[in-house]
Amino acid sequence: MTNLATFARENGIKYFMISYTDLFGSQRTKLVPTSAIGDMQKDGAGFAGFATWFDLTPAHPDMLAMPDPSAVIQLPWKKEVAWVAASCMMEGTDLAQAPRNVLQKLVKEAADMGLTVKTGIEPEFHLLNPDGTTIADTADTATKPCYDQLAIMRRYDMISEICDYMAELGWEPYQNDHEDANGQFEMNWIYDDALLTADRHSFFKFMVHTMAEKYGLRATFMPKPIMGLTGNGCHAHISVWDTKTGDNAFADDDKELGLSERGRHFLGGIMKHASALAFITNPTVNSYKRINAPRTASGATWAPNSVTWTGNNRTHMVRVPGPGRFELRLPDGAVNPYLLQAVIIAAGLSGLKSKADPGPRSDIDMYAEACDVKDAPKLPLNLLDAIRTYDADKELKAAMGEEFSAAYMKLKTNEWNSYCSHLSQWERDNTLNI
Repeated sequence: MTNLATFARENGIKYFMISYTDLFGSQRTKLVPTSAIGDMQKDGAGFAGFATWFDLTPAHPDMLAMPDPSAVIQLPWKKEVAWVAASCMMEGTDLAQAPRNVLQKLVKEAADMGLTVKTGIEPEFHLLNPDGTTIADTADTATKPCYDQLAIMRRYDMISEICDYMAELGWEPYQNDHEDANGQFEMNWIYDDALLTADRHSFFKFMVHTMAEKYGLRATFMPKPIMGLTGNGCHAHISVWDTKTGDNAFADDDKELGLSERGRHFLGGIMKHASALAFITNPTVNSYKRINAPRTASGATWAPNSVTWTGNNRTHMVRVPGPGRFELRLPDGAVNPYLLQAVIIAAGLSGLKSKADPGPRSDIDMYAEACDVKDAPKLPLNLLDAIRTYDADKELKAAMGEEFSAAYMKLKTNEWNSYCSHLSQWERDNTLNI
């Protein structure tokens, strides 16, 4: 185990950010001087948990964020500060509703089955002006802006700085591009164990927001920040590895699309629980403006609305782009980094245990021919549908943890009720004169 005090001495660290992620994906931190980090590593940093997005009250005891020394990251842009992911405890036990704890429990469950889940993610974000009202780059106006060479080079300073930092941290970044919406970008690094990917995902969002502010911009991972343009997805590439042999348990060249029997069962679990897991992968009111959207000006939504899978075809919820892995295209930019990985594992292990069949694949163009698909389940139309669908999926709720599920559903129901009580401009425009 890394001793954080030793890490501080060896790397010139003056302060540690002890950071945890709450149920709504908000990152919370305490800035701890190095002189106190030894005690913090032993006893944790104290927080009033109710003051963040947890189902807690002021009467609950202190919540302690226990820093995970294996997850420490020295800020490349401020070397005297280190960020360290933390897991939450209360009165000597893990806080069951805390997202990192939910993921760690499921990682252990997979390990007990002799499996390691590895994932890579594709986080998309928009760069807006500081008040968040418009795309920051006024020259970024192409009807088909995907991979726009001039547009990405106008953001070269910021994108290259972030990419250089990822390389410095050992993440092995391999590509960056301008995405399908005006003002939208994606940055990719190599896949790894699910917990490590979640920690890096969490740090990446913090880094992007920070760098955007440095350049006088505002970054948003909001699923659909601008109507008519492609939304921000967070596609996940998933493979499972045998811990004894080190082999890819999903790979079998003799099977359809190179996906092994275990790979098909894992995929079967994803398909079985897809409509319910959308509550986790698409967690906000705004999420459902992305996955149920009409085609954008560029010609595609880049997001599913039905539970279907395919080969190398981007119009379905799941695609198998090559042997030994598959891509889940459902998650969006608002997804909680830890809950994304957790629900993938929960659904996949469910499929392995029940030997779930994903059903036949479909190779049609879902943007043009979706009406021909008669028996595929639909994804939720809104957050309330998602809450109810998740609540009805007893198996997935239990796999994610009953305490977590109850807390998450309670807070998200409150969010839905708050949204419904809001008077929108659309209502004024369309019903004021009735």
